[in-house]
Amino acid sequence: MAAAAPAGDDAVAVDVAGVVKSFPGVEALKGIDARILRGRLTGLVGPDGAGKTTLMRLMAGLMAPDAGTIRLAGVDVSHDRDRVAPSIGYMPQRFGLYEDLSVIENLRLYARLRGIAPRRAQPVFERLLGFTRLGPFTSRLAGRLSGGMKQKLGLACALMGTPGVLLLDEPGVGVDPVSRQDLWRMVEALTGEGMAVVWSTAYLDEAERCETVLLLNEGRLEYDGPPAGLTARLHDRSFRLAGPRRDRRQVLSEALGLPGVSDGVIQGDAVRLVLREGGTPDLLAPFAAETGARVEAVTPRFEDAFIDLLGGGPGGTSRLAERMDPVRLETEVTVSCRHLTRRFGTFTATEDVSFEVSRGEIFGLLGPNGAGKSTTFKMLCGLLRPSAGAAEVAGLDLRRATSEAKRQLGYMAQKFSLYGLLSVRQNLEFSAGVYGLEGRVRRARVEEMIETFQLGRHLTGAPGDLPLGYRQRLALACALMHRPPVLFLDEPTSGVDPITRREFWTHINGLVRKGVTVMVTTHFMDEAEYCDRVALMYRSKLIALDTPDALKARVVTRDLPEPTMEDAFIGLIEAHDADREAGA
Repeated sequence: MAAAAPAGDDAVAVDVAGVVKSFPGVEALKGIDARILRGRLTGLVGPDGAGKTTLMRLMAGLMAPDAGTIRLAGVDVSHDRDRVAPSIGYMPQRFGLYEDLSVIENLRLYARLRGIAPRRAQPVFERLLGFTRLGPFTSRLAGRLSGGMKQKLGLACALMGTPGVLLLDEPGVGVDPVSRQDLWRMVEALTGEGMAVVWSTAYLDEAERCETVLLLNEGRLEYDGPPAGLTARLHDRSFRLAGPRRDRRQVLSEALGLPGVSDGVIQGDAVRLVLREGGTPDLLAPFAAETGARVEAVTPRFEDAFIDLLGGGPGGTSRLAERMDPVRLETEVTVSCRHLTRRFGTFTATEDVSFEVSRGEIFGLLGPNGAGKSTTFKMLCGLLRPSAGAAEVAGLDLRRATSEAKRQLGYMAQKFSLYGLLSVRQNLEFSAGVYGLEGRVRRARVEEMIETFQLGRHLTGAPGDLPLGYRQRLALACALMHRPPVLFLDEPTSGVDPITRREFWTHINGLVRKGVTVMVTTHFMDEAEYCDRVALMYRSKLIALDTPDALKARVVTRDLPEPTMEDAFIGLIEAHDADREAGA
């Protein structure tokens, strides 16, 4: 691994000076100055289109800046790429693993690309396999690894040749909290040995763990420093409305309309709010009294400061939901499954899963990669036939009325499911046609989705060319085209920035208040706080089912008096493993 970090100017691993980069119609970076230090974890954050990936690619030498320089160890990266390439490890967002090659075959390929002689490669492989804990899986095809294991293999390939600078573009996307802990363990070991690591992320709880953060917005560097420095700006501006007597989604929507409120999210049975600069808790007192809530000061988070710096959240009103009529279904239970099981040969993906979801409820399905969440979703959507058990949607048995049931639901798949050969508008038109919309209704619904999700300037482009946040907006628009009473969302906000995530949940909350039932999977644990109930799956089985606050209460200890949902996720899985070992 890299040597320990030296002191003084020699500690600068990458020097970014006055960097400008433009593409047709877009000025991606507008004069960026920054220094990446050895032995330090630097977070790169910002909303969609801020310029994070462009800056990463420039640092990796894959593009040249239009102006300015990027130097690594005093060498201009764009002018002498071959000289500095061995010192750079780069793991892009869509990492280039070969899914039809095994773990060890991928490592051998990257060793050859790095020019590592076969006689020297085996000790390197052993070190990387031990470091990433992939040793038992060397013969498994990369395409059959879980999301977390794929990221570990990608990291191992990026570390081939022991680079001094490691660039990780959103390595935590699609990775469950347990696997993300492993990634953090590995990265902390690397920085401890002197490597400079840049971790780009849309998850601000990850950014909060970095020593330094570079915050980009619209191609400009808005903040450069420790996360705590930005968070400190919110001193005495973060509060919680605890125990409101009214529906918390309604409380959040109304609170976001108050003139002094910058941002807000649901946190279990409470609503968390951030006031604008100069705001005091007196602003909240009348509203709290009206809703029967208590105003409690809370410690600000880096995400609070991020949203505030960018001008606040998107508000609490969903124009899409306002246009919908209330859902009318004869049954109160809109989704149910009994002893649901799915086997693939000798492998059981989902085993004996049972639960019910009521009309107007948000039901979260959580679990590590490979736990069986997506398989369960696909069975409930009629896309997979159960090996055993039964499922109903909107009172319709999926074994007997599959087509009729499908018309009652909208499904946003985990893997982007739009048609790459069609334009954005054509995808919208096609979705409208699939759901039987015709004539004036069809045209009106397509235009409504274009306006609601701000897709106007992207209509002639291909979905694959959109920034991730807009791709997810388009996918959600297609799933909602026919205004279904039941909505299945499989990791709908994976990798999107916090502002876009809030837009999504504004729409979801608004739809639920109209009686839409929502089932959602997510690896973003703060998002689980929006759910009325959460089911935790592990190793194909359901191991816990309760409200977010009740699940958190199950892992409270003297050392952890106020656990987060991530604490609950990890703690419940560890407790389940301990019980299994004790019973073995």
